[in-house]
Amino acid sequence: MTGLPRVITRHWGDESVIPLDGYVAAGGHRGLRKALEMAPDDVIALVKAAGLRGRGGAGFPTGMKWSFVPQDTGKPTYVVVNFDESEPGTANNRELVEREPHQLLEGAVITALAVRCETVFVYCRGEFLWPGTVLARAIAEAYGAGYLGADVLGSGRRVDVVMHRGAGSYICGEETALLSSLEGFRGQPRLRPPFPAVEGLYSAPTVINNVETLCNVPHILSEGAEAFRATGTEKSPGTKMFTLSGKVERPGNYELPMGTPFRVLLEECGGGVLGGKGLKAWTPGGSSTPMLTAEHMNVGLDFESIAEVGSMLGTGAVMVLDETDCVVEVARRLTEFYAHESCGKCTPCREGTWWATRVLGRIEEGYGREEDIPLMGEMGRNILFRSFCALADGAVSPISSTLKHFQAEYEAHVREGRCPVTGVGPGKAPLEGVASS
Repeated sequence: MTGLPRVITRHWGDESVIPLDGYVAAGGHRGLRKALEMAPDDVIALVKAAGLRGRGGAGFPTGMKWSFVPQDTGKPTYVVVNFDESEPGTANNRELVEREPHQLLEGAVITALAVRCETVFVYCRGEFLWPGTVLARAIAEAYGAGYLGADVLGSGRRVDVVMHRGAGSYICGEETALLSSLEGFRGQPRLRPPFPAVEGLYSAPTVINNVETLCNVPHILSEGAEAFRATGTEKSPGTKMFTLSGKVERPGNYELPMGTPFRVLLEECGGGVLGGKGLKAWTPGGSSTPMLTAEHMNVGLDFESIAEVGSMLGTGAVMVLDETDCVVEVARRLTEFYAHESCGKCTPCREGTWWATRVLGRIEEGYGREEDIPLMGEMGRNILFRSFCALADGAVSPISSTLKHFQAEYEAHVREGRCPVTGVGPGKAPLEGVASS
């Protein structure tokens, strides 16, 4: 793709920006130098004016989140970088760190200066062996060159960065479970309020942002709020990283202006559906966001437009299904993931996801009953909004959205006693030309 603005991926393909010297030569750390000349509140005001919203899923205004941090508690303030990218279908944070780690560190240090923090923790997903190694090397480089430590660039300001590797738990991507894990406890979500901004890590005020969000911060400082708002929409300014995967010709990570139609991402960036087949369904923000269909090809990829059609932008993980995919089997596999990753703290999540996998399994395998279809809808309603965190809500999304858009396919499973897409069922051979999975 050419002609579209790129901000946080503008140096992709240039390996010289991975080490610190190359990053600085390419214009890096201009934002940090400017932030050191500004009052902390002015840095926050600039990020507010830019309209940057969190790229981790919720889309909460970043500057506003920073402004919620109290400064009169007598406790230290912490910044936590959520690098526990484990949402199925999401891989943009990992590549951002691999290709330009100092961009993340610069954003983290600016954030620390803005909220008057001296210690930044980067919570790195346990499976990210190579990205974690790249980031650890970058941290060491930054300390050696004076961009981290007791006297950042001779300013008298102290900012330390500590990288913590997780142990492979999906639930630790949830911010309060992440904090519990950082403190050495079991990774389970906490009841809110109090919110992390007031009582987070070690019961002290804490700002939590994900990698992509912080990668935008240096550019806002160096280029200004108006430059950031020059792309995207009024309410969702800037660009967004989209991880395109599934049945597409060119899967990968693409940076596009907020509000870009899905059709552009699929056809111009991804080369269309794999093998020229028909589009059946797609997720706009990972497996925890409700699926959309081919009817939504022209929907803009921004927070408001996606919400208007009944889904969420989430992490920007777009997974594409074609006409040969069975939505019941997809819903079952995704629900099995959430049942496995449930921390077990909440009864609706712990029990509901387990039972949902069983009912979806018997429908897919040809043993479904007519009452199973309304039963799945009822189970989803009993799980939704009834747990400590959004894992249970995410588990409901593939069920409720496939029932909404493809109820006829569920009914065909029950009526025919087999999967109408693959032909698999009790005592039934696969349909001609379709391999059994």
